[in-house]
Amino acid sequence: MSKSITPYKDSSLGKKEQVTQMFDNISGNYDSLNRVISLGIDVTWRDKVVALVSDKNPETILDIATGTGDLVILMAKTAAKKIIGLDISAGMLEVGKQKIAKENLTDRIEMVLGDSENMPYPDNFFDAITVSFGIRNFETLEKGLAEIYRVLKPNGLFVILETSVPTKFPFKQGYALYTRFILPIIGKIFSKDNNAYGYLSESAANFPFGEALNNILRKISFIDCKAMPQTFGVATIYTATKK
Repeated sequence: MSKSITPYKDSSLGKKEQVTQMFDNISGNYDSLNRVISLGIDVTWRDKVVALVSDKNPETILDIATGTGDLVILMAKTAAKKIIGLDISAGMLEVGKQKIAKENLTDRIEMVLGDSENMPYPDNFFDAITVSFGIRNFETLEKGLAEIYRVLKPNGLFVILETSVPTKFPFKQGYALYTRFILPIIGKIFSKDNNAYGYLSESAANFPFGEALNNILRKISFIDCKAMPQTFGVATIYTATKK
Protein backbone atom coordinates (compact mmCIF):
# COMPACT_ATOMS: atom_id res chain seq x y z
CA MET A 1 0.00 0.00 0.00
CA SER A 2 1.46 3.30 -1.03
CA LYS A 3 0.47 5.06 2.18
CA SER A 4 -0.51 4.14 5.69
CA ILE A 5 -4.29 4.04 5.92
CA THR A 6 -5.97 3.64 9.30
CA PRO A 7 -9.60 3.79 10.49
CA TYR A 8 -9.16 6.65 12.95
CA LYS A 9 -7.00 9.52 11.70
CA ASP A 10 -6.69 11.21 15.10
CA SER A 11 -5.89 8.06 17.10
CA SER A 12 -2.51 7.43 18.69
CA LEU A 13 -3.01 3.68 18.39
CA GLY A 14 -1.25 1.58 15.76
CA LYS A 15 -3.13 0.22 12.76
CA LYS A 16 -3.58 -3.24 14.31
CA GLU A 17 -5.20 -1.81 17.45
CA GLN A 18 -7.37 0.55 15.41
CA VAL A 19 -8.58 -2.24 13.13
CA THR A 20 -9.43 -4.36 16.18
CA GLN A 21 -11.41 -1.48 17.69
CA MET A 22 -13.21 -0.80 14.42
CA PHE A 23 -14.35 -4.38 13.90
CA ASP A 24 -15.41 -4.71 17.53
CA ASN A 25 -17.55 -1.61 16.99
CA ILE A 26 -19.27 -2.82 13.81
CA SER A 27 -19.48 -6.56 14.59
CA GLY A 28 -23.19 -6.49 15.44
CA ASN A 29 -24.38 -5.42 11.99
CA TYR A 30 -21.35 -6.32 9.87
CA ASP A 31 -23.01 -9.24 8.06
CA SER A 32 -26.19 -7.45 7.03
CA LEU A 33 -24.35 -4.33 5.98
CA ASN A 34 -21.88 -6.35 3.91
CA ARG A 35 -24.74 -7.97 2.00
CA VAL A 36 -26.13 -4.51 1.21
CA ILE A 37 -22.78 -3.08 0.14
CA SER A 38 -21.85 -6.01 -2.13
CA LEU A 39 -25.42 -6.57 -3.36
CA GLY A 40 -25.01 -10.13 -2.11
CA ILE A 41 -22.38 -11.00 -4.72
CA ASP A 42 -19.75 -11.70 -2.02
CA VAL A 43 -21.56 -14.98 -1.28
CA THR A 44 -20.79 -16.21 -4.81
CA TRP A 45 -17.13 -15.22 -4.45
CA ARG A 46 -16.82 -17.17 -1.21
CA ASP A 47 -18.39 -20.23 -2.83
CA LYS A 48 -15.64 -20.12 -5.46
CA VAL A 49 -12.97 -19.99 -2.73
CA VAL A 50 -14.50 -23.04 -1.05
CA ALA A 51 -14.52 -24.93 -4.37
CA LEU A 52 -10.82 -24.16 -4.93
CA VAL A 53 -9.93 -25.39 -1.45
CA SER A 54 -12.17 -28.45 -1.66
CA ASP A 55 -10.43 -29.60 -4.85
CA LYS A 56 -7.23 -30.06 -2.82
CA ASN A 57 -8.93 -32.31 -0.22
CA PRO A 58 -7.25 -30.63 2.76
CA GLU A 59 -7.42 -32.15 6.23
CA THR A 60 -6.55 -28.90 8.01
CA ILE A 61 -7.82 -25.44 7.01
CA LEU A 62 -7.05 -22.04 8.53
CA ASP A 63 -9.17 -19.00 7.71
CA ILE A 64 -7.37 -15.79 8.72
CA ALA A 65 -9.30 -12.60 9.50
CA THR A 66 -12.29 -14.92 9.72
CA GLY A 67 -14.55 -12.20 11.13
CA THR A 68 -18.04 -13.53 11.77
CA GLY A 69 -17.19 -16.92 10.28
CA ASP A 70 -18.94 -16.83 6.89
CA LEU A 71 -16.10 -18.64 5.15
CA VAL A 72 -15.34 -21.24 7.83
CA ILE A 73 -19.02 -22.20 7.92
CA LEU A 74 -18.89 -22.77 4.16
CA MET A 75 -15.65 -24.73 4.61
CA ALA A 76 -17.63 -27.28 6.61
CA LYS A 77 -18.81 -28.53 3.20
CA THR A 78 -15.28 -29.83 2.59
CA ALA A 79 -13.90 -33.08 3.99
CA ALA A 80 -11.47 -31.24 6.30
CA LYS A 81 -11.09 -32.71 9.78
CA LYS A 82 -9.87 -29.49 11.39
CA ILE A 83 -11.16 -26.00 10.50
CA ILE A 84 -9.89 -22.95 12.40
CA GLY A 85 -11.01 -19.33 12.10
CA LEU A 86 -8.52 -16.75 13.41
CA ASP A 87 -9.27 -13.08 14.07
CA ILE A 88 -8.04 -10.19 16.23
CA SER A 89 -11.57 -8.93 16.97
CA ALA A 90 -13.29 -10.60 19.91
CA GLY A 91 -16.55 -8.91 18.89
CA MET A 92 -16.52 -10.42 15.40
CA LEU A 93 -15.56 -13.85 16.76
CA GLU A 94 -18.45 -13.80 19.23
CA VAL A 95 -20.92 -13.21 16.41
CA GLY A 96 -19.23 -16.01 14.47
CA LYS A 97 -19.44 -18.45 17.38
CA GLN A 98 -23.17 -17.85 17.65
CA LYS A 99 -23.63 -18.52 13.92
CA ILE A 100 -21.52 -21.69 14.14
CA ALA A 101 -23.53 -22.97 17.12
CA LYS A 102 -26.76 -22.30 15.23
CA GLU A 103 -25.45 -24.43 12.35
CA ASN A 104 -24.42 -27.20 14.81
CA LEU A 105 -20.81 -26.94 13.66
CA THR A 106 -19.11 -26.24 17.00
CA ASP A 107 -17.48 -29.67 16.97
CA ARG A 108 -15.91 -29.02 13.54
CA ILE A 109 -14.95 -25.35 13.67
CA GLU A 110 -12.69 -23.67 16.23
CA MET A 111 -12.71 -19.87 16.49
CA VAL A 112 -9.46 -18.43 17.84
CA LEU A 113 -8.59 -14.91 19.01
CA GLY A 114 -5.15 -14.22 17.57
CA ASP A 115 -2.82 -12.11 15.47
CA SER A 116 -2.24 -13.15 11.86
CA GLU A 117 1.27 -11.70 12.03
CA ASN A 118 2.23 -13.86 15.03
CA MET A 119 0.23 -17.09 14.91
CA PRO A 120 0.30 -19.78 17.63
CA TYR A 121 0.93 -22.65 15.22
CA PRO A 122 4.05 -24.64 14.29
CA ASP A 123 5.74 -24.55 10.90
CA ASN A 124 4.15 -26.52 8.05
CA PHE A 125 0.89 -27.12 9.92
CA PHE A 126 -2.03 -26.36 7.55
CA ASP A 127 -2.96 -27.94 4.22
CA ALA A 128 -4.88 -24.84 3.12
CA ILE A 129 -5.09 -21.23 4.31
CA THR A 130 -7.61 -18.62 3.24
CA VAL A 131 -8.04 -14.88 3.81
CA SER A 132 -11.30 -13.24 2.78
CA PHE A 133 -11.29 -9.42 2.70
CA GLY A 134 -8.63 -9.34 5.40
CA ILE A 135 -5.11 -8.89 4.10
CA ARG A 136 -5.52 -5.18 3.46
CA ASN A 137 -6.08 -4.82 7.21
CA PHE A 138 -2.69 -6.35 8.06
CA GLU A 139 -0.46 -3.85 9.83
CA THR A 140 2.56 -5.11 7.91
CA LEU A 141 1.51 -6.96 4.74
CA GLU A 142 4.77 -8.80 4.05
CA LYS A 143 5.14 -9.87 7.67
CA GLY A 144 1.63 -11.31 7.65
CA LEU A 145 2.20 -13.13 4.36
CA ALA A 146 5.52 -14.53 5.62
CA GLU A 147 3.75 -15.87 8.70
CA ILE A 148 1.13 -17.51 6.50
CA TYR A 149 3.91 -19.05 4.43
CA ARG A 150 5.53 -20.39 7.62
CA VAL A 151 2.48 -22.29 8.90
CA LEU A 152 1.40 -23.58 5.46
CA LYS A 153 2.57 -27.07 4.51
CA PRO A 154 4.81 -27.53 1.45
CA ASN A 155 2.55 -27.79 -1.61
CA GLY A 156 -0.24 -26.34 0.52
CA LEU A 157 -2.80 -23.99 -1.02
CA PHE A 158 -3.16 -20.31 -0.12
CA VAL A 159 -6.29 -18.52 -1.35
CA ILE A 160 -7.02 -14.80 -0.99
CA LEU A 161 -10.33 -13.09 -1.72
CA GLU A 162 -9.87 -9.33 -1.70
CA THR A 163 -11.31 -6.18 -3.20
CA SER A 164 -9.63 -4.81 -6.29
CA VAL A 165 -10.12 -1.91 -8.67
CA PRO A 166 -11.74 -2.35 -12.11
CA THR A 167 -9.46 -1.10 -14.89
CA LYS A 168 -11.86 -0.87 -17.83
CA PHE A 169 -14.45 1.78 -18.72
CA PRO A 170 -17.16 2.23 -17.44
CA PHE A 171 -16.60 -0.10 -14.48
CA LYS A 172 -13.53 1.82 -13.30
CA GLN A 173 -15.44 5.09 -13.15
CA GLY A 174 -18.52 3.51 -11.59
CA TYR A 175 -16.47 1.76 -8.93
CA ALA A 176 -14.65 4.99 -8.03
CA LEU A 177 -17.96 6.81 -7.63
CA TYR A 178 -19.46 4.03 -5.53
CA THR A 179 -16.52 3.54 -3.15
CA ARG A 180 -15.71 7.23 -2.75
CA PHE A 181 -19.19 8.59 -2.15
CA ILE A 182 -21.92 5.96 -1.84
CA LEU A 183 -20.26 3.31 0.33
CA PRO A 184 -19.27 5.72 3.16
CA ILE A 185 -22.83 7.12 3.20
CA ILE A 186 -24.32 3.62 3.51
CA GLY A 187 -21.85 2.88 6.29
CA LYS A 188 -22.79 6.03 8.21
CA ILE A 189 -26.50 5.26 7.92
CA PHE A 190 -26.27 1.67 9.11
CA SER A 191 -23.19 1.67 11.36
CA LYS A 192 -22.54 3.35 14.69
CA ASP A 193 -18.90 3.77 13.67
CA ASN A 194 -18.78 6.61 11.14
CA ASN A 195 -15.13 5.99 10.32
CA ALA A 196 -15.35 2.30 9.52
CA TYR A 197 -16.69 2.27 5.98
CA GLY A 198 -14.73 5.31 4.98
CA TYR A 199 -11.61 3.37 5.97
CA LEU A 200 -12.74 0.20 4.21
CA SER A 201 -13.38 2.03 0.94
CA GLU A 202 -10.13 4.03 1.14
CA SER A 203 -8.04 0.96 1.97
CA ALA A 204 -9.65 -0.99 -0.88
CA ALA A 205 -8.83 1.76 -3.37
CA ASN A 206 -5.17 1.88 -2.32
CA PHE A 207 -4.35 -1.80 -1.85
CA PRO A 208 -2.14 -3.54 -4.47
CA PHE A 209 -4.07 -5.93 -6.69
CA GLY A 210 -3.55 -8.22 -9.65
CA GLU A 211 0.09 -8.71 -10.62
CA ALA A 212 1.20 -6.17 -8.01
CA LEU A 213 -0.05 -8.46 -5.24
CA ASN A 214 1.19 -11.58 -7.05
CA ASN A 215 4.69 -10.06 -7.11
CA ILE A 216 4.54 -9.52 -3.35
CA LEU A 217 3.51 -13.16 -2.89
CA ARG A 218 6.44 -14.27 -5.07
CA LYS A 219 8.79 -12.13 -2.99
CA ILE A 220 7.66 -14.10 0.09
CA SER A 221 8.51 -17.31 -1.89
CA PHE A 222 5.02 -18.40 -2.90
CA ILE A 223 4.84 -20.07 -6.32
CA ASP A 224 2.12 -20.66 -8.94
CA CYS A 225 0.61 -17.26 -8.11
CA LYS A 226 -2.58 -16.56 -10.05
CA ALA A 227 -5.09 -13.71 -9.98
CA MET A 228 -8.69 -14.26 -11.07
CA PRO A 229 -10.74 -11.03 -11.26
CA GLN A 230 -14.40 -11.32 -10.22
CA THR A 231 -17.44 -9.27 -11.28
CA PHE A 232 -15.72 -6.82 -13.65
CA GLY A 233 -12.71 -6.62 -11.32
CA VAL A 234 -14.34 -5.30 -8.14
CA ALA A 235 -12.82 -8.30 -6.33
CA THR A 236 -10.07 -10.79 -7.13
CA ILE A 237 -9.41 -14.35 -6.04
CA TYR A 238 -5.71 -15.22 -5.75
CA THR A 239 -4.21 -18.69 -5.46
CA ALA A 240 -0.64 -19.57 -4.56
CA THR A 241 1.26 -22.53 -3.17
CA LYS A 242 4.24 -23.11 -0.94
CA LYS A 243 7.21 -24.60 -2.71
